[in-house]
Amino acid sequence: MNTMKKLLMAALLGLVLAALTLPVLAAWNDAAAPAETADAETAESSGVSGKAIASGIAIGVAAAGGAIGMGMAIGKSAEGIARQPEAEGKIRTTMMLGLVFMETAIIYALLVVILIIFVL
Repeated sequence: MNTMKKLLMAALLGLVLAALTLPVLAAWNDAAAPAETADAETAESSGVSGKAIASGIAIGVAAAGGAIGMGMAIGKSAEGIARQPEAEGKIRTTMMLGLVFMETAIIYALLVVILIIFVL
C-alpha cells in the first residue's frame, strides 16, 4: 500500500509539473511566432488556443489536487473526532485552517490562469 501512495504522489507531481510548464510553452509559442507572416491570423489563433489549453489544464489540476486534499483532510478530521470527541474543537480549528490554505493555493492558480489569458 505504501508503494501505491508513492506512485500516486509521483504521478500527481508529474501532472503538476506538466501543468506549470504548459503556460510557459504557450508564452514561448507566442514569442517565437514571426511578427509578419502571411498567416498572421493562423498564428494568432494558435497562440490563443495554446493559452486556452494551458489555462484549462492548470486550473483543472489545481482544482483536482485541492479537492483531493480537502477530501482527505475532512475525512481524517472526522476520524480524529470519532476517536477523541473531547478534542473536537482543536481538530475542527486545525482542519479549517488547513482548508483555508488549500483554497488559497487554488485561488493563486486561478490568478495565474487569469494572467496567462489576459496579459500574455
